[in-house]
Amino acid sequence: MSEQPKKKIRLLKWLLGAFLFISLGLASASWYISIKLKPYIRSEITELVNKSTHGLYQIEFSTIHTNFITGSASINDVKITPDTNAFKLLIAAKMAPNNLYYIALKKLSIQHFHPLGMYFDKEAKIDLLLFDKPNVIMVNKHFEFNENRPPRPRKSPYDYIAKLFKSLRIEIVDFKDANFKYVNNNGKVPEVDSVANLNVTLKDWLIDAYSSADTSRLYLLKDIVINVNNYRYATPDSMYYLKANQVDFAVSSGKLNIKQFELLPRFSEPNFAHDRFTIKLNNIGFDGLNLPAYIQKQDLIAKQMHITDGKVSVYNNNNYPKRKVDRTGKFPHQLLQLIKAKLNIKKINLNNIDVSFAAFDRDSKQTGKLTFEKTSGVISNATNMPKEKLVNPLMTANLQSYMMGQGKLTVNFAFDLNSPKGAFSYKGALTNLDGKILNRITKPLGMVQVNRGEIKKLAFAIKADENVARGKVDFTYNDLSVALMKKEEGKQRLVRQGLISFLANNLVIYSDNPSKEGRFTSATINYKREITASFFNYIWKTLFQGVKYSIGVTPQKEAEIKAQITKFEKMKEGRDERRFRRQLRKNKRN
Repeated sequence: MSEQPKKKIRLLKWLLGAFLFISLGLASASWYISIKLKPYIRSEITELVNKSTHGLYQIEFSTIHTNFITGSASINDVKITPDTNAFKLLIAAKMAPNNLYYIALKKLSIQHFHPLGMYFDKEAKIDLLLFDKPNVIMVNKHFEFNENRPPRPRKSPYDYIAKLFKSLRIEIVDFKDANFKYVNNNGKVPEVDSVANLNVTLKDWLIDAYSSADTSRLYLLKDIVINVNNYRYATPDSMYYLKANQVDFAVSSGKLNIKQFELLPRFSEPNFAHDRFTIKLNNIGFDGLNLPAYIQKQDLIAKQMHITDGKVSVYNNNNYPKRKVDRTGKFPHQLLQLIKAKLNIKKINLNNIDVSFAAFDRDSKQTGKLTFEKTSGVISNATNMPKEKLVNPLMTANLQSYMMGQGKLTVNFAFDLNSPKGAFSYKGALTNLDGKILNRITKPLGMVQVNRGEIKKLAFAIKADENVARGKVDFTYNDLSVALMKKEEGKQRLVRQGLISFLANNLVIYSDNPSKEGRFTSATINYKREITASFFNYIWKTLFQGVKYSIGVTPQKEAEIKAQITKFEKMKEGRDERRFRRQLRKNKRN
């Protein structure tokens, strides 16, 4: 072997040896420093947590491991708990926060803490603080002295680190797959909710001489990102499951998105004794969501809400006896005012929502269904906040839909949020609908068949409160003919009542409005609400009164047709009696 290769081999061996020596030296030094500094690090962490929270929180852990070569560390069996005595003192001093946190986890990982920068530049920087699978309990109690407080610390925690560092920055604080429990202590009895698979990322947490006054930061953070996957909640009444497949929120944008939201009944249609709701919405979004308001008081405040692509179904089984429940005070805008938490959404945008109402009738033994398809529109000023209602007391809803997928329906609601009687108004129009399509609901639920009829326009303008509705209905149609039905004994089908149908079409119902002579019948509405009627039932009965009057079915005409039916029945009885007497005489002759 030549001399040159031998020199290269010796050089390589020397370099490897030097590398191993240095590595072992660094590892030994890291181990030695770690051992020597462990008590100091433990003491400093404990003191920092305690002092920076005014004695409110204390941290406990079993062991700490550090590696100064890689700039990583881990703390095991971590518990962060509040001191209840310190909390009481803070309440007395009007400095207590609305939320208390209990955090427990097996391992807290610290990645890349840059020891050289700490030593030479006095700048503590950590790239990642990882809470893996922590258990977090948040207990909320709202204090009036925290009302309208900005999302910044009362006193800068910089005072507690100034003797060690010029700044402390953590690029990412990551709560991964957290089990989160929320306890609401604002009522007589605590309300508890929980969420699994919660991910929270806190970005750019900074303590320095200026960060506590930085208005672009939220609790010293540049951003908070929240993600929940596969959220599932069983409602306390044991009737429904609430599901959300994916929830994403970022404070910097103020946007919250729910990929799919579902309210699913836990029992089948025949097993529900009252209204059964099914809701499936594919996309829900919030713009300008106020996270501090929600964290402090669970208030829902947002600039806009978007609901896109979904279905809302309501089913009622009339086979069950109905309890007479007083629904006075249960209109949508009245229920909004009863929500304990404050709610203020400036605008709710609806797009492409299919709404259906179905009912099983105990008399016809059939199910009728009314649909409103491709529903879109805007709801404005949805609020229960007194200061907002002083500025604007009206919540409005301007909606457009297609009844039975065919007739175009536009309706504008205005709700008086301050009215003690739940005052509201609505006006709109239904245009261009084939009357026969209404058989899907009129036959099963009203046992009325529309033989023919072309609805040109049903215009309405109603003012109402929880007691009475007054207004006007203008119903324009052509060539209307109906058949009254009854259930055939022992069978499922409905059959036509010839006599009554004949009387209705010839003596009562106007086949055209305006008539062939040009006379238009406009209906004046004065409908008294039954105390058991729901909001939508109230609207339906009010408009139905207008439709009945427009086609000629007034109380006077109903009385006339009943008298005619009685007369025909007596005539029929007379014919039957004469026929019976003739048969008796014939039998005697034989």
